[in-house]
Amino acid sequence: MTSQERIKADLMDAIKTKDVDKREALRVVLGEFDRQGKKILTDEEVAGILRKLAKSERETLELKGEPDSAFIRTIEAYLPKMVTDEEIAAFIRENIDLSAFKNSMQAMGPIMKHFGETADGHAVKRVLQSLEDLESL
Repeated sequence: MTSQERIKADLMDAIKTKDVDKREALRVVLGEFDRQGKKILTDEEVAGILRKLAKSERETLELKGEPDSAFIRTIEAYLPKMVTDEEIAAFIRENIDLSAFKNSMQAMGPIMKHFGETADGHAVKRVLQSLEDLESL
């Protein structure tokens, strides 16, 4: 079952169980799918749309001073689990020779290629900077 099919099926379940928050969030998501101009989306396209919606909602909540919403929790349930800073650091220590690069930020390419969509670029940058700071001590 593709991500798109799963979301459609979960919308039907939310309607049946009268889960208003989930129903409304999934309707927004499906509306965004319809705007893509394609009937069938790949799982990567679905994840990209979900990330965009979550980012937009986070920015809106930040302006309002609110920490979280049911909309974000619903959307994030469909996104792949993001790797932690510790997992990124462990991969770097085991697989990346930072001395082979002029500066540590040049290592972002191979790191992001390894983790793909499960790593946030800002998190990788933060980990690289912290590892660089530790090496300079």
